[in-house]
Amino acid sequence: MDTTTIKLTQYSHGAGCGCKISPALLDKILHSPLSFPADPRLLVGNDKRDDAAVLDLGNGTALISTTDFFMPIVDDAYDFGRIASANAISDVYAMGGRPVLAIAILGWPVGKLPPELAQRVLEGARAICAEAGITLAGGHSIDCPEPIFGLAVNGLVNIPQLKQNSTATPGCRLYLTKALGVGILSTAQKKMALRDDDAAIALESMVTLNKWGEMFGRLEDVRAMTDVTGFGLLGHLAEMCEGSGVSAVIEYDKVPVMDNLPYYLELGCYPGGTQRNWSSYGHKVSALPDEWRYVLADPQTSGGLLVAVQEEGAEAFEGLLREQGLPAAFCQSFGKLLTPTEGPLISVVV
Repeated sequence: MDTTTIKLTQYSHGAGCGCKISPALLDKILHSPLSFPADPRLLVGNDKRDDAAVLDLGNGTALISTTDFFMPIVDDAYDFGRIASANAISDVYAMGGRPVLAIAILGWPVGKLPPELAQRVLEGARAICAEAGITLAGGHSIDCPEPIFGLAVNGLVNIPQLKQNSTATPGCRLYLTKALGVGILSTAQKKMALRDDDAAIALESMVTLNKWGEMFGRLEDVRAMTDVTGFGLLGHLAEMCEGSGVSAVIEYDKVPVMDNLPYYLELGCYPGGTQRNWSSYGHKVSALPDEWRYVLADPQTSGGLLVAVQEEGAEAFEGLLREQGLPAAFCQSFGKLLTPTEGPLISVVV
């Protein structure tokens, strides 16, 4: 069957991590008046708002367990499988861990889309899992009104090397390992306005594994880490600041962003998730021009790692990034964490 003319994004109401429930609504969902016994083995649970759960195995190592899934952000089924898988595996890297096993989560509109397309999604997932050095060992599927795909992933980490989003300290420098703008470009794609060169840039970013996270886990000067996904840079930075008891100042001109975003913003190509994000945490951020807000609150899919590095280790960290071949834009700090004072949690300056 010829499936090349089928555009997956036309079968979903959202796109990638832009489908995520807003931070404000998620807070309501997770809040419960009931109390449950604490598990002393649980090093990280959902009370920490971190990237994954972490369980002490009692032998100096911990199990990292996470899941992530969403609706198509690209039209090609194979690429959809790659992106969703890289995004799910990223949660393990964001904790400083090494992924070891994955199982698939598939929702498919049986009767609307042919099974051959679902097969291509799984083939894309297997390709990314192989690149990460893990096996896609099984999974679960349901008949669903819209296509959904993702992974449940397990990883391992030596407990002293575990990184969290709530352990940053004042003085830390901030780094980001992928450029922002995926949500804007994916919205342009849904509006049939995305240029081919920009589509290739977005795809390359989304299928790139955040393997650096395992290496960063071994660095003592890396004080905190998370990956930037559906809440945008400002949302995930706000979680880091609130969890760590710090505030932040960021220099907009030093934040890595994809090329040509102003062109698409002039066309109105920004996802609905951007406004939901801003409505949830905009009151914690200094006043911003519209363009800055659209970029900094843009929902990322398979985004980069947000890394907080002690100032005395920043120079060595930047050297390591250059050794890994990252472009210059990623090898410089775009902001700093501070001791909280009265005023915005996050200040954005030129």
